[in-house]
Amino acid sequence: MKAYLGLALVMGAAIGLAACEGDYHHHGLYAGADVAYADGYYDDFYGPLYDGYWGDGDVFYYRTTRDGDFRRDDAHHFTRSAGGGGFHNFHVHAAAPPAQGEMHSPRGS
Repeated sequence: MKAYLGLALVMGAAIGLAACEGDYHHHGLYAGADVAYADGYYDDFYGPLYDGYWGDGDVFYYRTTRDGDFRRDDAHHFTRSAGGGGFHNFHVHAAAPPAQGEMHSPRGS
């Protein structure tokens, strides 16, 4: 009886953890209902994109990891319209802009 209870607890924990990742796919795409997306074109200059948002002045703020700081793309490696050679479209979960006082890097690197 104790073995079955232990097995049930382990299986329940595994299912619960799997459910946490269920809405995310590789490359940071989000498949949940009623979710905002950021769309545009990107030349892969900064490497893989996790998420981001379009800020004031049509500047894109991005991050390459879930816990990373947002970086401002002053070099225009992101654009809203197809910009010619090397750019491809992207469609990622739109991050909420950082709250007042939270960290984000002022420039891309």
